[in-house]
Amino acid sequence: MEPLQVIAAPRRLRILELVWDRELTAGDIAAQFDVSWSAISQHLTVLKTAGFVTERRVGNSRIYRADQAALGPLRAVVEDHWRRSLDRLKDVVEADQHRKAEP
Repeated sequence: MEPLQVIAAPRRLRILELVWDRELTAGDIAAQFDVSWSAISQHLTVLKTAGFVTERRVGNSRIYRADQAALGPLRAVVEDHWRRSLDRLKDVVEADQHRKAEP
């Protein structure tokens, strides 16, 4: 799965927010959502496979945390995407204003 596809799912993005600067157990993460444990487990697997979260075991618990270093390059891609999108929007608005200003 492409990196942008991984974070395109709102629940996965929310999970990343939850574990961005702290560790949470899978159960703590699941408690934040109104979906099945299985659904959250699948999202965590996708995030782990993409390298966006780390997982460690403590006893029977799995503890997750965002891998901020791995997400750094993705941040640059997202920022570049938004910058280009905003530039295109600006061009469209300016062209529309110019068209409306013509007699």
